[in-house]
This record gives sequence, C-alpha cells and structure tokens, in this order.
Amino acid sequence: MAALRDEVKAFVVQALACFDTPSQVVSSVKAEYGLDVTRQQCEAYDPTKYAGRNLHLKWRTLFEDTRKRFREETAEIPIANRAYRLRGLGRMAEKAESMRNLALTAQLYEQAAKEVGDVYVNRRLEPEKPLGSQADQQHAVAEYTLEPDENVPTTPYL
Repeated sequence: MAALRDEVKAFVVQALACFDTPSQVVSSVKAEYGLDVTRQQCEAYDPTKYAGRNLHLKWRTLFEDTRKRFREETAEIPIANRAYRLRGLGRMAEKAESMRNLALTAQLYEQAAKEVGDVYVNRRLEPEKPLGSQADQQHAVAEYTLEPDENVPTTPYL
C-alpha cells in the first residue's frame, strides 16, 4: 500500500464527502490516476468512519466543507425537486395512456400520488375524548379514519 500524493488524497476525501462508496472511489482513482488503492485505504479518509477517526485536520476540514457544499447544492439538481419529478411522471403517464398501457398508467398515477403525499386522503381524528394517558393516545391513533374526500378527484391531474 503506497503513500498517496496530496492530489489523490484530496480527490478521495472529496469523493467520500459526496457520499461515494469506497468501492466507487477505488474505481474512480484507478480511472483518474491509474493507481491501485484498496477500499480500506480509501475508507481511512472518511472521518465519519472508525477507520478515519485519526484523519489529519486538513483533510477533515476539506471533507466537512465539501459535504456541506454538496448538501446545499443538492437543491439545485432538477430531479431533487418534486415539481420536476411530477412533470416527468405526467409526461410518462400521458405517453403510457396514449399507448393504451393502462397498467403502467395506473402505476404512474400511484407514483405521482405518493410523490405528492396523501393529498387525496382526508384524515380526521375524533375529538370526543381528551388524550390523557399513554393508552388513550395509542387508542386515538388507531381511531384515524380514512375517508375519500368528495371534492378531490380519485386520479391526480398532472
């Protein structure tokens, strides 16, 4: 196991900070630098793992900064946005419906409903009893009734 240059170490730290697995990092280092490194060697540059507990402050700081920036920039990725995913599901559902693939259309409608998150379900808690003890609270949770809302269509409009 050869010592790595700082350039390769920075590459490994940044890849791990972007949630790449050690196996993915090994293949990336092989492709980028032509070096053979082990998964264990890569894992030593991840301060969130036991193997990286003694990582130098320089690399730990690079890891934390890269991870923070990665998480902030995730919002800019189109597929991470619910509206983008819903528009795509809508296009796919229209195409599946025009092809008369009703099973796929139904699956896409279901996926869109899951994406929106219980928009088509009306949940009501019966307020007759005050919630005092732990048993009352558990009983009240079991008393949720799921009734379709008459004002909302059963299939989502996309």
